[in-house]
Amino acid sequence: MRQATPRFALDQMAAPRLDVRAFFALARDLGLRDVDIRNHLGSNAVTRGVPAADVRSAADEAGVTIISVNTLQRFNEWTPAREAEANKLADYAAACGAKTLVLVPVNDGSWPANGERQGDLRVALKWLKPILEPRGLIGLIKPLGFHTCSLRSKKEAAEAIAAVDGQSVFRLVHDTFHHTLAGETFFFCELTGLVHISGVNDPTFWIYPGRVLVGSDNGSQIRALLDGGYSGPFSFELTEEVHVPDDLAGALAASIDFIRGLMTREPSEALNRSRSACDVPGSCLE
Repeated sequence: MRQATPRFALDQMAAPRLDVRAFFALARDLGLRDVDIRNHLGSNAVTRGVPAADVRSAADEAGVTIISVNTLQRFNEWTPAREAEANKLADYAAACGAKTLVLVPVNDGSWPANGERQGDLRVALKWLKPILEPRGLIGLIKPLGFHTCSLRSKKEAAEAIAAVDGQSVFRLVHDTFHHTLAGETFFFCELTGLVHISGVNDPTFWIYPGRVLVGSDNGSQIRALLDGGYSGPFSFELTEEVHVPDDLAGALAASIDFIRGLMTREPSEALNRSRSACDVPGSCLE
């Protein structure tokens, strides 16, 4: 059954200066039950070495669920150091009660030619399976739309998941900004494990240099995912370049209202788009 309205979540990048307890409280006060935590922020519990048990306890006290730890960087450049990092981060994610671990590819323009590049991706997924599976974690692959990224396409990620028989261990992150930047048209609805909502290039709401938190195109993507059967969380994410407003809670509440309004006003042409996306072989899990 189609999920009628988005289930919103909050990514820690939206409030990078808050410690983990204050961040969880912000999400709770906004009426949100799901949160993503980060391992690369100065105030972050993971970065500061806060025990995972304490983070889990703080989440329980606030009444929120940690849906992901974000991120294992350069995951598709598999080395002994990356393996050790993956094991350590997966241990932390499982111990703090997270459901998933976000996997971000190399994004500095340095990667092998086609063929070897796709092969490196599959090697990394094969090694990650026995790390994630016994800990009960799902690996969320997040393609980035930048031309400097070694994995821009969700289609390519979906093909790699199928190639390593990884459908029980891996899912995709659909990021509204990166989906637009990469010029993708398919939504891979049933293979999507998490959606990141961020600016798309439409200066209709909450404008920042080069990027906005939400715009009308977010609404069409969200509707396409819902109509295509996605029932997971839609998490608000900002980047380091975005200036956090003084009234963050008010701005986030306004963003939630804005998207809910788009859901009621937009035409349902996205339904056909999402259905056609799921008709493409390998685009959705059966």
